[in-house]
Amino acid sequence: MAATILITGAAQRVGLYCALALQRAGFQVVATYRRDKPGVAELRAAGVDCQFLDISDDQQLPQDIAKLADYLKHTYGNLRAVIHNASAWQGEEPVAGGLSEQLQSDAAVFDAMMRIHAKTPYLLTRALQPLLHADADRPADVIAISDFAVNTGSCNHMAYAASKAALENLVLSLARLLAPHAKVNAIAPALVMFNDGDDEAYKQHTLQKSLMGIEPGPSEVLAAVDYLLQSRYVTGRVIAVDGGRHLKLP
Repeated sequence: MAATILITGAAQRVGLYCALALQRAGFQVVATYRRDKPGVAELRAAGVDCQFLDISDDQQLPQDIAKLADYLKHTYGNLRAVIHNASAWQGEEPVAGGLSEQLQSDAAVFDAMMRIHAKTPYLLTRALQPLLHADADRPADVIAISDFAVNTGSCNHMAYAASKAALENLVLSLARLLAPHAKVNAIAPALVMFNDGDDEAYKQHTLQKSLMGIEPGPSEVLAAVDYLLQSRYVTGRVIAVDGGRHLKLP
């Protein structure tokens, strides 16, 4: 049986690209999704096992993750890797009304970002810990997709940046907990690929933020994933995929 890799949030963009590539590489990929987008049909056509996982209901989340873990245990047994890719880019927005209304909105954003980027990976890794065994010679992998914004913060996406920082700290704790049977690392991209609605002015402004000045595409993230899967030693680290953005000084 092919080694199994779970990827969360794989219905679009980087997650979709990586899921299809890993399936083609000979892994059995299990992909979670929360909305039935066109990418889900594409994944199924490629042989990917697509499983719905609603991460919007905070109260139901532990039960839903437990059901997914039970399915994976009885269907596949062990897991070669878990890739925590599910994400949402939600910023703080001004709302009509007074301070109370604004704070209620901000609290909802904060809770959503923490649930998606920190709580879900935390609970999912805890649930899947007994399944994370590759083979006698190679540890399993947990890979979290973080963000360059952890290093700088963000004025307009404060909760998002904070939640990704929480994810990176979780990587440290899980690396200590799961060694030597599994390695735990993060990949922190800056710009990978533009959205369809991005205009030319925005694109040029964003490209100028890195030394390399290009839109690298999702293959760069896949290359980092491949590196971590091949390594037997790297754990508790963040792999930066940012085009030297940290060196682009004023």
